[in-house]
Order: sequence, then C-alpha cells, then structure tokens
Amino acid sequence: MQTLESLSRKIEGARDIKSVVRTMKAMAAATIGQYELAVGSLGDYYQTVALGLVAYFQSEPASNPTPPAKEPQQVAAPVIGAVVFGSDQGLVGSFNDTLAAFVAQTLGALPGRKELWTVGERVQHLLTDAGLPVTTHFLVPTGIKAITPLVAQMLLKAQEALDNGSLTAFYIFHNRPREATGYGPVYQRLLPLDAQWKQELRALHWPTKTRPQVAGARFPTLRALVGEFLFVSLFRACAESLASENASRLRAMQRAEKSIDELLGELAHQYHRKRQSAIDEELFDVVSGFEALNADHAREKRG
Repeated sequence: MQTLESLSRKIEGARDIKSVVRTMKAMAAATIGQYELAVGSLGDYYQTVALGLVAYFQSEPASNPTPPAKEPQQVAAPVIGAVVFGSDQGLVGSFNDTLAAFVAQTLGALPGRKELWTVGERVQHLLTDAGLPVTTHFLVPTGIKAITPLVAQMLLKAQEALDNGSLTAFYIFHNRPREATGYGPVYQRLLPLDAQWKQELRALHWPTKTRPQVAGARFPTLRALVGEFLFVSLFRACAESLASENASRLRAMQRAEKSIDELLGELAHQYHRKRQSAIDEELFDVVSGFEALNADHAREKRG
C-alpha cells in the first residue's frame, strides 16, 4: 500500500531522473548543432568540387581527351565494397537495425561478391548476422576533429583495394537527418569513376553561359578534384551519421521527459489524494473526540 513517505520518495526520484534526462537532451541538441554546421559547410564545398568536375568534363577536348584516372584491374567477378557508418552509443533506438536492414536489401540486389567495412561494432554484428562479410572495422569518431583521420584511413585503404583489383565498386551507407522522422538510411555510389559517374555529374549545370576552362595540366587537376570529391563525400556521410545519432538520442530524451512528466503528474495526484485522505481522517478523529467529550460532559451534568 502506498504511503505519503513512499510517494514522496518516488516523486523525488522521478525529479532526479528528469534532471538527468534534461541534461542529456541539452548535450544532444548542442552536439547536433556542431555536426549540422559541419554538414552545411560541406554542402557548399561539395557543390564547389562537383562544379569543378563539371567544368573539367565540359572543357574536355573531343579529339585529344585527358587520360582517365587509373582503372582497377580486371577480375573474374565484380567485387562490391561498402563502408557502413553505424553507432556504438546508447539511447539511439533502431538506428543500427534500420541501417543494417537497408544495407542488406540494397546490396542483395547487386550482383557480385561483397566486402563491407563498418564504423561501429553494433552495426558490424548486425551485418554479420545478416550473412554479409565484414572485413574491416573502424571505431566511431568521438567528435568533429576525429572524422578527418578516419576518412583518410578509408581513402587510403580504398585506393589500395582499387589499384590491386580487389574491389571494382565502392559504396557508402549511413543515416541522414530528416525533419519528419529524425533520420533515415541512404547510400551513395562513389567508385568506379566510369561513364555512369560522369553522367551523374553532368546532371549539374554550370551556373553561367560562359564555357568553363581548366588552367594548367588537366590530369593532375582531375586527380585533385576526384580526391576532394571522395574526401568530402565520406566526411559528409560520417558527419550526417553522427548528427542522425544525436537526433535519435534527442528524440528518445524528449519521449523520456514526456513520460516522466506524466508520471510526476500521476504521482502528484496520488500524493495529494492520499494527503487529503489523511487530513480527512485526522479531522474525523478530532470531531469524534470532540463529540465524545461533549457526551461525557452532558452525562456528568445529568449525574
């Protein structure tokens, strides 16, 4: 049976938990701001690099084309590599499960052998359970400054794999922030730099009517632009994944805060009802005692 003391302890405990939840919510909101700022800055830089590639291909001579980037060696069957950005933090709901299911469905529709690189142990286990081969594992970055070294490792490993022919295509999978649902899984095809890749770039339009030109040596310019394109694509994917992770945590904290407020309201109602019942009992005892004293006094007078 609930007592005033037990209800009071529960109310204090709920208030303490609410204080922790509000702190975690504030931290998640502040962290999201940092990653969203980075993603916004990368969006402008990505557009600049993409337009540089558009300028390169539009100015490409028809009779004497610039040598293409180094193609991977021919292999018996296509080998598709993919890097998957997951999360190892708590309170993120189905963040990793949704992403792993999306990866399995997308790669399952592509022919060829698969080789996956994962960022985060939880998504690694989920993909392994789904029957996908995870060959390389990276730790989840702990902040903005840790993204650049991670991306540098990935680019180096990807370049080696493409040069020696162990990979023929390369994809990235991650969660991207969405206003309605908080986040959702997406993917991007990064390599090879083939006709399909050029066609996707041609969808972008040069912002002026003046035909662009490339100053200096063409092939080093292409290598520099492609390197920046790959770097900013991986960096943006990682930043968006971390922003989505914190958005998921923020929504979880908001739900928890709402549940705690509802619990506090119910406990306060029970407490006030119990307190009123105790006051009523005390008043009843006082009235009963007063009536008993009056009855005794009346009997004394009659006696």
